[in-house]
Amino acid sequence: MRNSSWNDLIRLIEGEKLSYQPVGFIIDSPWIPGWYGISTVDYYSSDEYWLKSNLKAVNTFPEAWFMPGFWSEYGMCTEPSSFGSRMIFLEKGLPHAEKVLSGIETAGMLPQPNVKTDGLLPFMISRLRNNEHAIREADHQIRFAVARGPLNIASFLMGTTEFMMALALDPDGSHRLLKKITVFISDWLSWQKECFPSINGVLILDDIIGFVGENEFREFVIPYFKEIFEVTGVRIRFLHNDADGLITARCLKEMGVNMFNFSFNHPLGEIRELAGDEVVLVGNIPPRDVLAGGTPDQVEKDVEKAFGEIKSYNRIIWSAGG
Repeated sequence: MRNSSWNDLIRLIEGEKLSYQPVGFIIDSPWIPGWYGISTVDYYSSDEYWLKSNLKAVNTFPEAWFMPGFWSEYGMCTEPSSFGSRMIFLEKGLPHAEKVLSGIETAGMLPQPNVKTDGLLPFMISRLRNNEHAIREADHQIRFAVARGPLNIASFLMGTTEFMMALALDPDGSHRLLKKITVFISDWLSWQKECFPSINGVLILDDIIGFVGENEFREFVIPYFKEIFEVTGVRIRFLHNDADGLITARCLKEMGVNMFNFSFNHPLGEIRELAGDEVVLVGNIPPRDVLAGGTPDQVEKDVEKAFGEIKSYNRIIWSAGG
């Protein structure tokens, strides 16, 4: 993030009122290559293209906060690669990782990844190291450690339907898998922070947590996310979930979250009431149909609608809803 934006984000988290309404976005590999005019493969494989496209984004929209900013990743292949998933990269489409588990009963056979050596993770750290000087020269710093969440990774490793069935039919096996993944995520976040001491934020992305009921949420989500958000001791604890987020919003404090990006299907006022006043809300304009595909008039109309959904604009970053 730009240094001034990061400083204002800290002020926002601490409850200070800014002199402006901040606008910020999560931007990553599904968005940047096409906007910049290169293939997805070129974006992933070239440090030069990666740096230039991210610099163009932050310089084209200097007043926007980009979170995490200069995100080194390989899409949905990032974390599964450490567990041995076969990775498929496409020139114009998003990469995907093939399943490695035939069922929850085989989860014990998964190796515990070494985050310093396994899969694509060393390449991600190397990319940031190779470009850190240029990032700093542009008045930005590496501020966030980033990972997908444990349920999200589990769904990649064994399939979403299969994993959801396992939660219902084999809770013990599901816990074994989630514990292994949580250790991996904790190690990965800690290694990122060790490599880049400027990190004082964590971003976790997990949509699968929006597909479970409250009892399952308390059993399979809260304890693992609490552990993940506590492990590095960072100031900003940012969660993205653009599936159903009402249960999530009620449980943010228990999970250790103080910043939440949620689905545009939920009005800001409803999420604020559920989340409480201390959480920074990030949302909630429809990202595809309005921000990407709508006219300027449609964007303005939906922004006005979002402003009308809430009484106080404290601790809000106006953004895409999911």
